[in-house]
Amino acid sequence: MKTMRKALVISGLLLALVGLSGCYRPLFTEDLPRHQYLEYDQARNGMQPTEDPDVFGNPQPALRRRLDPQ
Repeated sequence: MKTMRKALVISGLLLALVGLSGCYRPLFTEDLPRHQYLEYDQARNGMQPTEDPDVFGNPQPALRRRLDPQ
């Protein structure tokens, strides 16, 4: 009975240790495009801006420049 309980505790601890260790490498590399339109944007107009400073210099999303027809 005691050896069975020890085996259960040890196996439980090992299972918890394996579960907490997590992944050892990222799933995707940094050089892959983040979305399917990235290569199209680079070929068409170059990289589109993501932020514009407002009148106070704080970064805001660059919606006008990105959505205006060119």
